[in-house]
Amino acid sequence: MDKPRERSFLADTPRLLALGLVGLLLLMPYIWMLSASLKPLDELFRASLSLWPERFHAVENYSRVFSQVPVFHYLWNGIVVCAGILFFQLLFAVPAGYALAKLRFPGRDIAFGLVMLGLLVPPHVPALPLYVTFSKLGLLNTYAALILPFTISVFAIFLFRQFFRALPDELIHAARLDGIGEFEIVWRIILPNSWPAATAFAIFSVVAHWNDLFWPLIVIEGQARATPALGVLYFRSDEAGDDFAALMAAAVIMTLPLVLAFLFAQRRFVEGIATTGLKG
Repeated sequence: MDKPRERSFLADTPRLLALGLVGLLLLMPYIWMLSASLKPLDELFRASLSLWPERFHAVENYSRVFSQVPVFHYLWNGIVVCAGILFFQLLFAVPAGYALAKLRFPGRDIAFGLVMLGLLVPPHVPALPLYVTFSKLGLLNTYAALILPFTISVFAIFLFRQFFRALPDELIHAARLDGIGEFEIVWRIILPNSWPAATAFAIFSVVAHWNDLFWPLIVIEGQARATPALGVLYFRSDEAGDDFAALMAAAVIMTLPLVLAFLFAQRRFVEGIATTGLKG
């Protein structure tokens, strides 16, 4: 190793150690959950904290979850809901972000200001009128009730608008000279060059709606359309009782797809976050 690289590595060592320590602290709840899912119940409430179990009870804990709860049904519901929400969010947010970033029209700045105001509205605010509407339409306990309220994401519009502003205008001008229309530019040119931002937003969207308990708890009754978070709640109430080891096993199963998805897309996620907002 040459001296410049060695000096660079030594200079970065404190920063890497600090980031590693912070990352470990953030991962501790998941590490503890995974550890608890491997232990028998009597080891969870000891005064001494040990992540490594003295007696492995993983087979019993996980087999109880799979035998008493329709795990794959909950996971399938989560996939359908998250995929449906993400599809419609991209369908609306990509053209809207492109229009706010690259097109000039009267009221553009006002429209962007409304998007920014929309970021300040908590999702709990429209819950009651949405529930009344879905109840009158007979859409409770359906995928539509889980998907429709989240089809338009102001955060997605803001994220794509910031990312699209960093794309070169020459790319769009060249496409227009070739006779390509605006909608075709969006889906054939802009979106393929925006996969980092799309991946970053997909991670945010899927994590938020996979873990969402508030809205499914309102519009869903029973297990037919229960999402993973709601499924864990049902397991806690009906099956697990006070068996927190089995409950932790259920939580690990329900969150494992998110961990695998993030590990698969982490490079695109970091790239999307790093490149969004390069132009004001």
